[in-house]
Amino acid sequence: MTCILQTALPYDVAAHPALPGIAPLDERDWLHADEAFAAQMAERARLLAQCRESVLAVTPGADAAAQELLDFVVDWLDRHAAGYVVSSGRVRRPDGVTVALDRADPMGTLGLLVQEDLCLMEKPEGGAEHVLTAAVLCFPASWRLADKIGRPLLAIHDPVPEYDANLARRVQRLFDGVRPGRPLWRYNALAYADAALHQPRSRSAPRTLTDRPSEEHPYLRSERQCVLRLPRTRACVFSIHTYVLARDQAAIGAS
Repeated sequence: MTCILQTALPYDVAAHPALPGIAPLDERDWLHADEAFAAQMAERARLLAQCRESVLAVTPGADAAAQELLDFVVDWLDRHAAGYVVSSGRVRRPDGVTVALDRADPMGTLGLLVQEDLCLMEKPEGGAEHVLTAAVLCFPASWRLADKIGRPLLAIHDPVPEYDANLARRVQRLFDGVRPGRPLWRYNALAYADAALHQPRSRSAPRTLTDRPSEEHPYLRSERQCVLRLPRTRACVFSIHTYVLARDQAAIGAS
């Protein structure tokens, strides 16, 4: 399969902020369209057509939040996104592709509209943690949607070693505290042997984590992750914009 690569990142991955590394974000800068837009969107369409059950999930009761997210994204694109044209019942993307707004399939429609993967996190009445209730996740980085859907924050991050009980409490406070119109963002960066965007991996599969590209891991994969609160349902949106760069383009260099 052809590699889909970017040539630069919109942030400095060498900074290494302490976990969870969250910073405020201007809502106008929420979603991005970069030089890999057309190629990534074509890959998203292929995945949604050929393996939809692996990249999209909606739990019972998540329909209201999914519908609100579709409305929110379309309105955001209309107001803030260069190259998008929003009209009645359809959106034309910057690459010229027109997407029909299927209200019966909000998460599937969202997967064809923007480069970001979108996860809905909702806190049940009386619950202690936000739960992953719906997602379109075309570009998983070493995890599987089937393992995470319907699970709370702490379970979602198992088996991430750094995600201990203390960090879990801090992240939960961030989800509890994020306000409509005041999103937050962070990034990560890991070296990968394979440039493929769709890299699902089971929780039990062994993994070697490094942030230094090398001959064995010649690609830098970085996710720009944002947390945004929907005003009506109060669901949190966790968006993931995936960048993959060859190691000679990666700002942190090779080991």
